Amino acid sequence: MRNYMEEYQRWLDSPALSNAEWEELNAIRDDKKEIESRFFAPLEFGTAGLRGEMALGCRRMNIHVIRHATQAFAEVIKSEGESACARGIAICFDCRINSERFAHEAAGVMAANGIHVRIFDALRPTPELSFAVKHYGTTAGLNITASHNPKEYNGYKVYWSDGAQLPPQHAAAIARNMERLDIFNDIQRMDFDDAVRQGLVEFMGAETDEAFLSNVLRQPIDPDVVRRVADRFKIVYTPFHGAGWHLVPEALHRLGMTQVIPVKEQMVLDGTFPTVKSPNPENPEGFYLAVDLAKEVGSDLILGTDPDSDRVGVMVRGADGEYHTITGNQMGVLLLDYIITARRRKGTLPENAAAISTIVTSKMVRRICDVNDIHFDETFTGFKFMAEKLAEYQRDGSYQYVLAFEESYGYMMGDYVRDKDAVTACVMITEMAAYYFEQGMTLAQAMDALYEKFGYYRNELQSVVLPGEDGMERMSAILTALRAAPPHTLAGEHVARVRDYLGGLDGLPASDVLELRTAHVKVIVRPSGTEPKLKLYYSAHARTMAEAATLCAAARQDMSARLGE
Repeated sequence: MRNYMEEYQRWLDSPALSNAEWEELNAIRDDKKEIESRFFAPLEFGTAGLRGEMALGCRRMNIHVIRHATQAFAEVIKSEGESACARGIAICFDCRINSERFAHEAAGVMAANGIHVRIFDALRPTPELSFAVKHYGTTAGLNITASHNPKEYNGYKVYWSDGAQLPPQHAAAIARNMERLDIFNDIQRMDFDDAVRQGLVEFMGAETDEAFLSNVLRQPIDPDVVRRVADRFKIVYTPFHGAGWHLVPEALHRLGMTQVIPVKEQMVLDGTFPTVKSPNPENPEGFYLAVDLAKEVGSDLILGTDPDSDRVGVMVRGADGEYHTITGNQMGVLLLDYIITARRRKGTLPENAAAISTIVTSKMVRRICDVNDIHFDETFTGFKFMAEKLAEYQRDGSYQYVLAFEESYGYMMGDYVRDKDAVTACVMITEMAAYYFEQGMTLAQAMDALYEKFGYYRNELQSVVLPGEDGMERMSAILTALRAAPPHTLAGEHVARVRDYLGGLDGLPASDVLELRTAHVKVIVRPSGTEPKLKLYYSAHARTMAEAATLCAAARQDMSARLGE
């Protein structure tokens, strides 16, 4: 195995590099730390694909890594036989710098390998890629996106024939192929325009949009409520410069909304995200332009989708006239309660209804399901795991899900996608908000009513950033130490239960996840699957929200002390 300096020199000497690429690498010749960070190891290919900062190097996102991953992916598709190659692959991309270029390069590699390609004619939401895989019956899907990461990042997100992210065995096969194939010498390539002219690549456009939207607009339960309040109910919307810019407003208009007011500065497609530090709808500070506009026009609701439009953040006007965040946990709980009660009211709730969330999502979900006699399942974080659970439901004929969601602002409904879907979520959130608006309530007030009914649940997330090779070693050391000597108390309560998922647990596969429980507090520790972060999820259940917040704060203080924070 080459060390990082040897790998750096191999890249520097490769004839595959353009002059500009050579100059970029030569410019860091005397910066050993930068060379090490780019070349100490390749980006790891997992079930979420690849994600990293854009620059030259085997541990960065660039055209050579894209070609390498695509050749490895093509080998997996080819191993499925000629029919799999004929069914081919659907390819999508977002607004980021290099996304379209990377997508076209990947299409050329696939075409050169004899795999038919369907590619969107411009950027599209991630859920439409999941839909296209199912709609056209392709063998696989690929999306060039880094979701909500900062502008320096890009990613390579892979899907299989069910429209869900790649199964572990196929991801492992791609990873093995990447180890076997040389990044420069073993790639089959074809010019994108030549592949289009030869019919090996075809474009998807408005016809796919219409098919997707027709499915989205079958999800509303009581759309008449929107029309009844449309002249009074206002929504401000921002796509954060990304892929939701057209389909989200279009879906809302077709739902019956007449007052959807876009944040014009952020309707401009721009992968540098010039108006925000980070285009992540989980960060309330990114909504400052939307809040200013909402105050100006008197909007009742703010919706913001991330650059690839699979996550949605929501803010609602409070009694104080200010706009307050509805968290991902709160929105999932609100949607679940609304879907259950509205479908029961309309007589469309399945007798075998089910809901799915993750082990780090609010425990209030289980409480709502128990009270409503709805089956409930938990999975690991990631919609690929929820998609596996749905496949199990369909295979066994056991349950019909009504909602799947996770705390990080992702929601999935319907059978036409197998990933989080901000387009459909915006439609359903709008219907729900309109329903409460007609009752004289905001979503914040509706959430308070649910707390009164089901109890007070508090959820918090702590992210410890640990970049580089040292960071990976530090994360591993932290989890090893916690397993060897877990804390005896958290937030002043005895740790009654330690659950280690490293060997698999409760029907879930092995994963580097550790859970600590007291009578009223739960803490889950896991490495992020997409970023150099250790994530700690805190949850507490108490008689009041103030008590729950105090418990979470105390648990966080205890864990931070253990981590040396």
